[in-house]
Amino acid sequence: MTKLGSLEIHVGRLAAPALVRDYHAGAAALAPFYTGSPWDPEAYQRKAEEVSLRFDAGRRQRMAAAVRPTTPAAARRLERLRSGDGVFVTTGQQAGLFTGPLYTIYKIMSAIRLAGVLERVLDRPVAPLFWVASDDHDWEEASQIEVLSPDLDLRRVALSSAAEVPRSMARIPLDDTIEETVLGLARALPDTEFTPALLERLRAAYRPGQSMAGAFSELVADLFRPFDLLIVDAADPVIKELAADVLTRELEQSAQHELLLAEQTARLQTAGYHAQVTIGAGASNLFYEDAQSGRDRLLREDGAWRLRRSKRTFTEPELRALIEREPGRFSPNVLLRPVVESSVFPTVAYVAGPAELGYYAQVGCLFRAHGIEMPLVFPRASLTLVEGKVRKVLDKFGLEVDDFRRPARELMDAPGDGLPVEITATLAELRRRIEDGYRQLTEGSRAIDATLEKPLAGARNSSLLQLEEAEKKIGQHWKRRNSVALDQLEKARLNLFPGGQPQERVFNVFQYLARYGPALLGALLEAVHIEMGDAVPGWAGVRCG
Repeated sequence: MTKLGSLEIHVGRLAAPALVRDYHAGAAALAPFYTGSPWDPEAYQRKAEEVSLRFDAGRRQRMAAAVRPTTPAAARRLERLRSGDGVFVTTGQQAGLFTGPLYTIYKIMSAIRLAGVLERVLDRPVAPLFWVASDDHDWEEASQIEVLSPDLDLRRVALSSAAEVPRSMARIPLDDTIEETVLGLARALPDTEFTPALLERLRAAYRPGQSMAGAFSELVADLFRPFDLLIVDAADPVIKELAADVLTRELEQSAQHELLLAEQTARLQTAGYHAQVTIGAGASNLFYEDAQSGRDRLLREDGAWRLRRSKRTFTEPELRALIEREPGRFSPNVLLRPVVESSVFPTVAYVAGPAELGYYAQVGCLFRAHGIEMPLVFPRASLTLVEGKVRKVLDKFGLEVDDFRRPARELMDAPGDGLPVEITATLAELRRRIEDGYRQLTEGSRAIDATLEKPLAGARNSSLLQLEEAEKKIGQHWKRRNSVALDQLEKARLNLFPGGQPQERVFNVFQYLARYGPALLGALLEAVHIEMGDAVPGWAGVRCG
């Protein structure tokens, strides 16, 4: 655990399906679907050698033209890769509002850390490269963030509605309403010494006329300048030109590649794991985009090609000519994108989230069909930020962070409105003794005077009534205590698992930057530790067929 003032930074493993858990454990059943164990230095050596054979000086020169260094030091690092035998650790994310959820930040931090480790392991330059997935068009995901306001109100900050047809983030310009979106975030942030400067940085990147992808890239570059990050935009014309051969091959061999993917996916499911991406019959791994159609999937149909949504048709020669003449109109889907990235850049490892770990298990044979071996896939760090007010609640109730995966009521000793069992039992026993005692007293007093029965009955009823009043008073205090405790637990759970989700999948980094300032990012990087291990038997590469 790392601390920044009262903030605790806890690092753990990704909490996800069985595939991710088994991947961390090095399960033999997963070995045929990956290049090697991500903690095996020898696997990285093998991959680096394969990359060196594919990337000559000319190819390195061309790819470097697409990379954006964030600092002079980053530019020098890029030059070492361009002119030598260096390699990249890559990660990426769809361009979204204000960097999107926290896990985007954690992916980049993990890539920076892994690159530093691998530079020592491989004894060659290794640089972190962030791929801005500007071709993606998931507007609902990209256009909104959630932050927890100082009054513990979960607030959604969002852009206006999307265009009529899906468009890639590189083609969506921000309009004047972006200022209102920034103000919406400002109203949700705490008023601290850091907040004004943060808002200025946001306005500098997210401004009218800038594309969604351009704004995202600028903000990431600004935030990660202290770490000499390299950035690339998937829509860069250089990337499109260098990827044209892969896209053409994918077009020409679409049916064969669909079969490869379907067979590998079936093997994965037979091994007991889920398929992250469904392999659709007749669906290519390519998208086409123009002003009329938006971004649309290409489908095979009766020897020709059709766009899924607009129904527009093409012949294969027409598409080949378009790829050669206007490669910027085409982009890969989620399964082909890793292949494109590794064809353009000398990539040895990709830092992945849980969903990416899943679909990388499906694409090893697609890589091989394009003459490339899949990179090592390293799981990103999973971080949980525990603020001082939350730590007090954990200590008060003797709880750990993971306990809050359960509903708050389940964390209480006696959930609901009922009194604790020991109190209820004591009251019942006291009631029994009052009734038994007065019964014995009444029976014994008859020999003295029969008229004593009526006043003794009144005394018994009075005692029972007083006990009932005592029970009500205890109950009122118990409910009040329960209510306070439940409220504290609910607030702690909202901080740690909003909506039952890990905070890294919901909250945006700016709610923490406003509280803890620019030192936060350095503390996050310090918290991420990566250690290599021994070779894992059987994890020697993807097996196809």
